[in-house]
Amino acid sequence: MFFQLVLLCLSLALLPLIPEASWKPDGAGNPVWRILGLRSVTIGLPYFLLSTTNPLLQAWFLRAYPQRSPYRLFALSNLASMLALFGYPLAIEPWASTSAQARTWSLVYVAFVVLCAAAGWHSLRRPPAMQPDALRLAGEAATPLPTPGEQLLWVALAAMGAVLLLAVTNHLSQDIAAIPLLWVLLLGIYLLTFILCFDGRRWYRRDLFLCLLAPALCVMASLWLVDPNSYFFQFGLLFQIALFCAGLFIACMFCHGELSRLRPAPRHLTRFYLLIALGGAAGSLLVGIVAPLVLPGYFELLLGLAALAAP
Repeated sequence: MFFQLVLLCLSLALLPLIPEASWKPDGAGNPVWRILGLRSVTIGLPYFLLSTTNPLLQAWFLRAYPQRSPYRLFALSNLASMLALFGYPLAIEPWASTSAQARTWSLVYVAFVVLCAAAGWHSLRRPPAMQPDALRLAGEAATPLPTPGEQLLWVALAAMGAVLLLAVTNHLSQDIAAIPLLWVLLLGIYLLTFILCFDGRRWYRRDLFLCLLAPALCVMASLWLVDPNSYFFQFGLLFQIALFCAGLFIACMFCHGELSRLRPAPRHLTRFYLLIALGGAAGSLLVGIVAPLVLPGYFELLLGLAALAAP
């Protein structure tokens, strides 16, 4: 915890997050590495700390309230992400300049660091809530360490959700229609599945989504394979987008619902979130960087659908 707080304080030296003009791509060569470098030296450390502080806060919550599940806080964090996702293009971007947004974000980040330090100090001063010995021993016996196979499955499920999100977004934007902010809708669907699956057990019905998954994968694969000039596309653009949105929702509900169903005891939550983040990053790298360099065309969607259907 102390190391995390030190990094949070050090990250304040990067503020305000206004990159220099020298980082702007010059139009020569592939801009991917320059963009990655820009993000690494500006938003990289604050973004990393924001991501890793969430499990730490849940660990502090578990320390204070051992009888309550901290996983619902993960659903709330994704809800906040979704509100920011839809709120930014509507309430912030049209009305504030980029420099004003960067300065405001920096001030909010400073407030976050202060609140995080206060929460950490409070957690250190407050002794952990004690459980009766019998309940504690029973809980420890019932929560063995996750097996390597279970941990690998967490990574794979998180990666598949990220792969399908990016692959569907690329397909709709490049092969169907370049509709502004369509990616916001798709990312909102992705976040919504996290919210529903980790909010509680009532939203994800495994039998139902297993039955829906196969038709959804087949429909999306058919839409990818069919010639855009064929009779099938007479239904119109919105119909195609609706089918892909529904398919993405079902596929991500399955992936994230299985993650929620297979989640470990709260004492393993740090490992769980680390592997989820690793899977999401791996899926994003596969579609965003590896696929364009390796594949001769936009085949990542078909490969992702096949990989999800394989088990």
